[in-house]
Amino acid sequence: MITPKVRKKLQRICGRDGVLWEKEDLLLYEYDASMDKALPDVVVLPSTARQVSEVVSLANEFGIPVVARGSGSNLSGGTIAELGGIVLQFSRMRRIYEINIADRYAVVEPGVYNLDLQHALSPYGFYYAPDPASQRVSTIGGNIAENAGGPHCLKYGVTANHVLGVEVVLSNGQIVTFGGPVEDKGGYDVTSVIVGSEGTLGIVTKAWLRIIPLPESVKTMLAVFNSLDDAASAVAAIIAAGIIPASLEMMDKPIIQTVESAMSLGYPSDADAILVIELDGPAVGMDHEAEKIVSICRQHGVADIRIAQTQEERDDFWKGRRASFGTLTQLRPSIMIADGTVPRSQLPEVLKQVLVICKKYNLSVGNVFHAGDGNLHPFILYDERNEEEKQRVLQATHEILET
Repeated sequence: MITPKVRKKLQRICGRDGVLWEKEDLLLYEYDASMDKALPDVVVLPSTARQVSEVVSLANEFGIPVVARGSGSNLSGGTIAELGGIVLQFSRMRRIYEINIADRYAVVEPGVYNLDLQHALSPYGFYYAPDPASQRVSTIGGNIAENAGGPHCLKYGVTANHVLGVEVVLSNGQIVTFGGPVEDKGGYDVTSVIVGSEGTLGIVTKAWLRIIPLPESVKTMLAVFNSLDDAASAVAAIIAAGIIPASLEMMDKPIIQTVESAMSLGYPSDADAILVIELDGPAVGMDHEAEKIVSICRQHGVADIRIAQTQEERDDFWKGRRASFGTLTQLRPSIMIADGTVPRSQLPEVLKQVLVICKKYNLSVGNVFHAGDGNLHPFILYDERNEEEKQRVLQATHEILET
């Protein structure tokens, strides 16, 4: 428990409106996108790195656990205050300090939304490559803590490939900086250790991010398959042919039908699978590469393949993929996502096993995933208020990840 004395000290650091402790406020911070829940004792909203440092120093002095939190969209339980204590919530640290086009980096605070950074970079003709499906709400600090990927990580890599440096508050409250605006620094690469550590090694309060020019040309395709096996085989064949699309995403029938019912995007509801394939880069040669992909898809039983002719059509291809998680909530109130990666050649077999496991536990499942790099996201539907069903979901998820 946090005493009134400690609470007053926190208020002196972050202001009276920067400290929440009423139960109805705490309930908003007891969960993330995983199955776990735990109430913190207090939620603190810092505005500066110095405030973060002072809060952590105070927590260290009194032996109080601290958990850093962005938007809580992560799947790992990384923002759950399992031991109570303090949740540091970064919604007030949303400054974009610098966009440096000459040296190709941006400097941001951890509470900046991923999509807001993209919007800020766009007028300069640049963007930040990591684009998690939750980019409308997920924050840069959370992306760094979880080493977030996204549809375009097939070609451009995950967050770790785009973080040049971080300012971090350590567990004793000390503020330190690792890396910075240059591509290579001497000494240990501590930045890469911080990325993906889920806030356990330190709390990021500022980040130097690599930015890249917007591609000269983009071509987006929607490939429709009547067999999940054929779609998975086409994915492996595209990569084997030496083609690395910017993204190569797959959705199966339950996801297609749910998204189409909710959004009316023109997805074929009778298809077993669709691929969203995107190429980007120089305009010269792109048509040839697209023709090769069309040919490979035809060799693997594609029923239909469409190439977006307008930006609106391209956006529609992507809308369903990015909104798939949200639309599933019209079927059941809770979703468990099992997130794991397999070799591309094993996709057909592993997808079969996912269906077998969910059938064994009498659970409904839909699959949306980064097919190009074998990163699967089986969405298992359930009602968390039903304890027996919840246990079946946990068992099924364990078996899926073992597989």
